[in-house]
Amino acid sequence: MSSAPEPDEPKRRSELFPGLGQTYRDFAPYLTLGFQLAAAVVAFFLVGWWLDTRFETAPLFELIGVVLGTIGGMTKFFRSVSKLTKEKKS
Repeated sequence: MSSAPEPDEPKRRSELFPGLGQTYRDFAPYLTLGFQLAAAVVAFFLVGWWLDTRFETAPLFELIGVVLGTIGGMTKFFRSVSKLTKEKKS
């Protein structure tokens, strides 16, 4: 009876993809920026939708909510990118 060779131990991810962990650490702060922008727009839209259903003024407050959410989200986006860029340089 011959014994089958034992399989090699699974390699660690760091051995399979050297430098990938550092790449993730470098880009991780930027990965949430898109979600923050989208969340601001959606949140302000929903508040506008609620106001429109309450006061029967559709689509006035929805449009105002989308505009305010976009302006607020883009402001936060650019401030965050500026801050992350300054931290990266120093």
